[in-house]
Amino acid sequence: MGRSPEVFVRPVTMAEGRRLQRIGRTARDPVKLRRAIVVLMSAQGQSAPDIAHLLDCSPEYVRGVIHAFNESGFAALDPKWSGGRPKTISEHARRQVCLIARCCPRDLGLAFSTWSLTKLAGYLAAAGIARISRESVRQILHAGGVRWQATKTWKASTDPDFLLKMHRVLDLYDHPPTDGRVICADEFGPLNLQPRPGKAWRPAGHPARLRATYRRTRGVRHMLAALDLGSGQITYRIRERKRWREFLAFLKLLRSRWPAGKLYVICDNFSPHKHPQVTSWAAGHNLELVFLPTYASWLNWIEPEFAALRYFALGGTDHHTHAWQGEMISAYMRWSNTRAQPKLNFAPNSVIRTWTGYQTNVA
Repeated sequence: MGRSPEVFVRPVTMAEGRRLQRIGRTARDPVKLRRAIVVLMSAQGQSAPDIAHLLDCSPEYVRGVIHAFNESGFAALDPKWSGGRPKTISEHARRQVCLIARCCPRDLGLAFSTWSLTKLAGYLAAAGIARISRESVRQILHAGGVRWQATKTWKASTDPDFLLKMHRVLDLYDHPPTDGRVICADEFGPLNLQPRPGKAWRPAGHPARLRATYRRTRGVRHMLAALDLGSGQITYRIRERKRWREFLAFLKLLRSRWPAGKLYVICDNFSPHKHPQVTSWAAGHNLELVFLPTYASWLNWIEPEFAALRYFALGGTDHHTHAWQGEMISAYMRWSNTRAQPKLNFAPNSVIRTWTGYQTNVA
């Protein structure tokens, strides 16, 4: 019995050949790219089995592409995506999966407080909702916008004047007074001598290693810092303690740096900030201490600067002396101050700017 005649594409014009070559170079869709290669190779005289061998596909697939191109032209190269197999899990069941995943298992009478995919799939089967695999559960949760996230704490402010104080701080941010300068002050620390976790680019499977410590006998240091919103630069001092004496000395440093005009110093309710010696000196030297609401340190604009300092200057380090650690902090602060820009637009789209009431309790 003789071999059946081979299938080849119809004669291709010069323009069609150039178009096929362009598709082979630029097509992003892998289906369209493969079909264009099949047609181009067939136009060059290669048989369907040879094309299938080179592209690692079946000869039937190659012949189907050739027949489709002969009938429909370049429209045959575009994939015809369909909806796929009908869903076997109803939308009602999918909503139930997402809802149950967001519940605490103990509320459903189970003996644990956190779901795993296996436990969730087992509960869904036992409850008669759906018998699905762990991967199906994961895909349903992903499609429903439910993610595996760490639980976080939030402490609501107990300050009865929360809104009044918040709007006072926001007004200083949005409309800096013309008679002075707005400063955000806070303490950063404690600065221990310890290996600090961090992140770095490393070969896969070979993370950087730091020593482990259990005893730290060299004490701690504290950094008093102030962010000038007009320039974006930070003034700081590192001290062994953070009492009212150190804070008062730091305020005197700020006053000497900006001797003219009024200083509006935004700070939290740390007791040294409210010491009578501090408040009386501030009142006599044209310096106003603007206190944040209680448990609202996130309103202090210097907090993001501290986060950057912790990440870029201390992350992944293991300083053995306070002098060494202080030098690294100083180097980073000099680098940051040379690139500083005025601070504008504090949380412009935040929901806090729409608050008209606030529940003062502790969560």
